[in-house]
Amino acid sequence: MPSIASYDFGDFVETAVFLKDQAVFAVADGTVRFPAGGDRTVEAHAGGLLTARLDRYAPRLLTGGEDGRVLAISADGAVEELASIGRKWIDAVAGGPKNTVGFASGKTAYVRLGAGELKEIRHERTVEDIAFAPKGVRAATAHYDGASMFFPATGAAPTALEWKGAHLGVDFSPEGRFLVTTMQENALHGWRIEDGKHMRMTGYPSKVKDWSWSAKGKFLATSGAPAAILWPFSGKDGPMGKAPLELGTRGDTMVTAVACHPAEDMMAIGYGDGMVLAVRFADAKEALLRRGGASPVRTLAWDAKGERLAFGSEGGEAGIIDIAG
Repeated sequence: MPSIASYDFGDFVETAVFLKDQAVFAVADGTVRFPAGGDRTVEAHAGGLLTARLDRYAPRLLTGGEDGRVLAISADGAVEELASIGRKWIDAVAGGPKNTVGFASGKTAYVRLGAGELKEIRHERTVEDIAFAPKGVRAATAHYDGASMFFPATGAAPTALEWKGAHLGVDFSPEGRFLVTTMQENALHGWRIEDGKHMRMTGYPSKVKDWSWSAKGKFLATSGAPAAILWPFSGKDGPMGKAPLELGTRGDTMVTAVACHPAEDMMAIGYGDGMVLAVRFADAKEALLRRGGASPVRTLAWDAKGERLAFGSEGGEAGIIDIAG
């Protein structure tokens, strides 16, 4: 059984990440915790933290809160305010290439370009999420009845990708060929960017609340079922006409969090009863990482070497699992 360093932060753990080899936890009470070597606490957002994500392009955690502020928090605990928009809730944050940062509030998507200029892109519907393509400064948003893509620096009108229903999350595939959304209904939807061709990914018994791209973008792993559902994206048509992998199946509880290993074809799976498993893609072999807990696993994150796994739960339980024991 791997060794676990356990913590209890007393509130919903929104996001766990690794910054320069140390685990960092963003908590709904507005704090960001650095527990290793003594619990250092950054008081990030007055009133509460609403969203937090690792910046894929820089070693920092991006956060947004009820105080209308967007912050970047570095590995040493330093805090940089990137934007403040008054008494508006920040609903989503994302990092992009060239030091770009995006965030959403209400019907407006904001993009802070690398030089500090703030662009506002207004939408007809509430912006639920924002993401950046891996190359160039191209962004996408999720909203009711589809997604939109735009180049924030140009001021050109966004390109609409339509599909009926409420779209809550959005992300580009790692090589930038596909755009995928999570939906209010129990489904994902996607588009092949070159021609707008649709991709429907359905059959979930509950809403997809977490997802993770595997190494080199071969699979998109998702929660929302009693197993982790992995859609294949290696071909030119993505998952169209292909059956997904199902890993870590359990009949008595749902998968609530997923995190693909940074280099190998394996993943960590968190469940509604607090259990965490590691599962290999090729043969579905499982290894128990955590037996269970008091509340569902909310977030999982590997370190850069894929040797340690951070987890956080809805009830405030958190920890760092050393898979080498």
